[in-house]
Amino acid sequence: MLYLPASNARAIEKARALPADVVILDLEDAVAPDAKAEARQAAVEAVKAGGFGQREVAIRVNGRDTEWGDADIAAAARSGADAILVPKVSSPDDVRHYDAALAGAPDATQLWAMVETCAAVPALDSIAALASETRLSLFVMGTNDLAKETGVELTEDRRYLAPFLFQLVMAARAGGISVLDGVSNDFRDLDAFGKGCREARSMGFDGKTLIHPAQIAPANAVFAPSSEAIAEAEAIVAAFADPENAGRGVISLNGRMVERLHLEMAQTLLERA
Repeated sequence: MLYLPASNARAIEKARALPADVVILDLEDAVAPDAKAEARQAAVEAVKAGGFGQREVAIRVNGRDTEWGDADIAAAARSGADAILVPKVSSPDDVRHYDAALAGAPDATQLWAMVETCAAVPALDSIAALASETRLSLFVMGTNDLAKETGVELTEDRRYLAPFLFQLVMAARAGGISVLDGVSNDFRDLDAFGKGCREARSMGFDGKTLIHPAQIAPANAVFAPSSEAIAEAEAIVAAFADPENAGRGVISLNGRMVERLHLEMAQTLLERA
């Protein structure tokens, strides 16, 4: 998921051909205060102009506690964007507020929430539970803001941030929603970035948020299922589809025991692929 300043028309035009899954037209951190209104209009016009192909297009608005928040969410709701990404969600009340603000948006418009405050951490389960009754469908980790609030040092291995990352993944899974890891600030060190992507994938994250097009290829390489993983998943699905295995909870495949939970995992992997 690639962040772009909504005020940068050239970057948005280039994004229409980039191999990212999601383009985020940002009205918040990437836009100066005196350019907020102009960026808001530009984001709406970019969504309406289309041309993004299969890429999802979302708008990140300013928070409800800012002078731009209400106008942002109102404009974004009418834009037809695939999703609205809201910052600093700290409580179930925040989700309900934004969901109500999107009442007039198309039914397909999703609500995505950034988790980047200390207050959000103990409330993650109750926030995620609202996915069953609101548009909420995705958590996005805001590592920079959370580190700023907590004072946690952002080491290369993120050892001090790991407890928060694991908790976010667990809450997302309990709520049945997707979850994306936070950004990596150094877009020149792609080796370190690739390592961070592998770590995030191992933690259970569905993908990565990006700040530069150079990070797209490494992220795709890590999070896309490998040909070997796809072949194994196809073999598991085929084995359980064999009439001889009908009703079996456990089967033997290529010298190892495979359960139906592995079948579900294989089906999920193939859907992602």
